[in-house]
Amino acid sequence: MLTHLRPTAGADSVPLTPVTKDGLESWLSGQPATVRAWVSGIGFKGEPGKTALLPGADGGFARVLAGIDAADFWAYGGLPASLPPGDYHIDADLDRETATRAALGWALGTYAFTRYKSGNGKTFATLAWPERANRAEVERIATATYLVRDLINTPASDMGPEELAQAAETLGDEFNAKVKVIVGDDLLKKNYPAIHAVGRASTRAPRLIDLTWGDKDAPGVTLVGKGVCFDTGGLDLKPSSGMLLMKKDMGGAAHVLGVARMVMMAELPVRLRVLIPAVENSVSGDAFRPLDVLATRKGLTVEVGNTDAEGRLVLCDALAKAVNDKPEVIIDFATLTGAARVALGTELPALFSNDDALADGLLKAAESQSDPMWRLPLHQPYAKLLDSKVADLNNVGSGPFAGAILAALFLERFVEKTTPWAHLDVMAWNPSSKPGRPEGGEALGMRAVYSYLESRYAKSA
Repeated sequence: MLTHLRPTAGADSVPLTPVTKDGLESWLSGQPATVRAWVSGIGFKGEPGKTALLPGADGGFARVLAGIDAADFWAYGGLPASLPPGDYHIDADLDRETATRAALGWALGTYAFTRYKSGNGKTFATLAWPERANRAEVERIATATYLVRDLINTPASDMGPEELAQAAETLGDEFNAKVKVIVGDDLLKKNYPAIHAVGRASTRAPRLIDLTWGDKDAPGVTLVGKGVCFDTGGLDLKPSSGMLLMKKDMGGAAHVLGVARMVMMAELPVRLRVLIPAVENSVSGDAFRPLDVLATRKGLTVEVGNTDAEGRLVLCDALAKAVNDKPEVIIDFATLTGAARVALGTELPALFSNDDALADGLLKAAESQSDPMWRLPLHQPYAKLLDSKVADLNNVGSGPFAGAILAALFLERFVEKTTPWAHLDVMAWNPSSKPGRPEGGEALGMRAVYSYLESRYAKSA
């Protein structure tokens, strides 16, 4: 339930009027001279994210003007925290899409991670649901985003492989999905040797989380998420600065659980499968070593060029499993490479795909949802940089360049060429706060992926 969106406006609800920079003068032209003078005197010009409180006769305020960019719903995301606490309603004739985005921005702007905070936490303003808003859509996106943010923000002490599996089981219970978990040495018995190798050094046993939902005869959609609950780098140990945010290295797993929540809430007619290799990449006498050669589920051998490139090792076993039941599409999320962040920054996931139609559909959905991503190439001539003299391939390239592409090319080796597959290399973190997006864990590309699946599989009205 979205606690800061109420069904209807109360008697004391304050009208909130959205205006753009270009539309402010038109609105002011129909207002009394006192209002025009007040707005001019406080210097309000309708800039996105800025507000103007208009005084009322009783000493309170009678109306709020909110600067909005018509193309960017995030301006609504800053309002719940910046406005005085109280009840508000949008006093404007919004179409369905605009009303939905306004409500979504508001809902995402009321998120706060308070699990370890004493007291009641931050106070947010409350909004009456805009009249034409698609409430089901807002609730799907908002609750899935809250889930992703909560999982990522939880410190590794409370979000290890077992706790991540419990989160999947809780989600499965809510929607009557089946969840199976393969733990510890059973990974070897079930032929997941790479997942076991990466996670065996930790006192917290590695595992493969397998959630299934939907009609077995429906089109198959498989989501794979990197679940490295903490990454020390292994024996190729990270410096303290590089290790600081590694509680977020299970961000890919959080994303696929978020997409799964949306799919199940909407009851899309698909056969959904979610595979999460959940491990902690630790240092101990049992840690895998540089230049070890690892077996994989597919049968390919991998020489370990760097133990800090562990995400692709656990993903390769999960991807090899994902192709078994021949889904129509496989999509993976992973906080995989710093190279993707160097190329595209923190807000723009890197998209790789072996299928142009799938990639084009995801990019179209990303644009429609204001949830951007950027396609990078699976440049095949670079594949030779993954050659190994002693194994089928190395887990890192032989040079310092094209790290994100090489990681994607590595993963591609474990996916059948005939299966449409997309890989999203995401930051999963806001380095600083922006309207509706507090510093901390973040869902990036999740809305776009769900929108693509909805447009492809939703039942006709």
